[in-house]
Amino acid sequence: MISIIVHGGAGDIGDKQLEECRLGCREALLQGWKVLLDGGSALDAVEGAVISMENNPIFNAGVGSVLNREGYVECDAAIMDGETLSAGAVAAVSSIKNPITLARKIMEDGRHILLAGKGAEDFGRNKGIELCWMEDLITERERERWSKKQISQDSSTDTVGAVALDAQGKIAVGVSTGGIAYKHPGRVGDSAIIGAGIYADNSGGACCTGLGEGIMKVLMAKVAVDFLKGGHNPQEAAELTVRVLEERVNGKGGLIVLDKYGRFGIHFNTKRMTCAYIQEGMKEPVVFTEPMF
Repeated sequence: MISIIVHGGAGDIGDKQLEECRLGCREALLQGWKVLLDGGSALDAVEGAVISMENNPIFNAGVGSVLNREGYVECDAAIMDGETLSAGAVAAVSSIKNPITLARKIMEDGRHILLAGKGAEDFGRNKGIELCWMEDLITERERERWSKKQISQDSSTDTVGAVALDAQGKIAVGVSTGGIAYKHPGRVGDSAIIGAGIYADNSGGACCTGLGEGIMKVLMAKVAVDFLKGGHNPQEAAELTVRVLEERVNGKGGLIVLDKYGRFGIHFNTKRMTCAYIQEGMKEPVVFTEPMF
């Protein structure tokens, strides 16, 4: 059963940004859904969905990413193929409009999993990815927040991501983020860490969002997939995983989960988390920002 679920981040999403986040998630979902309906792969679907959100300045990924203490953008992203366990990730890049595409190039090259900074950008250039000016990624909203040294995530969104199941029964997951506002230059969060921000195998896939330091400590995405392998349905897996995050490190965040049957799970312990999902047989996607379960 072809299925896809996306999220636009968990946190204290402001009321003014709420509708834009909902629309952005829906647009990204439908981008990935079209790929699946046309017989495309789960990898193509999650990459397309994440690119849509990286190009939408309402989200903290690609264009519209938060700024670090020095006033510039550093993005992380990753992608994973559940069938082969192949993965690619990129960290702390400042001149890549769509870091998810660079992460996929790294995965397909196969020599490495994670590349960072200038080395990652040089790799992308050699693979035909056109670099952008860093200023192209900076929005007036984020420049203003930086000038006020707003460290909190209030009125913004966090990591974006997607998990998909294609007609061949293959699962893929992708994630992208600008990280946390006013971070120390060089800081890398969970999104670039396989097993922490994302994970997928033949049983299912998970994509996390929230404060990365806590997520990395518990390897949150791998924990969720392990719950699936242990016989829990996706919603149970999501709820149990957030409980692990809370109990072990007092962490804040959320995740989306998709199993090999195309069933969804979503859970978070923040004020809001923007999500959207659709599966075979549904006429319209479901989009929400408040807890549903």
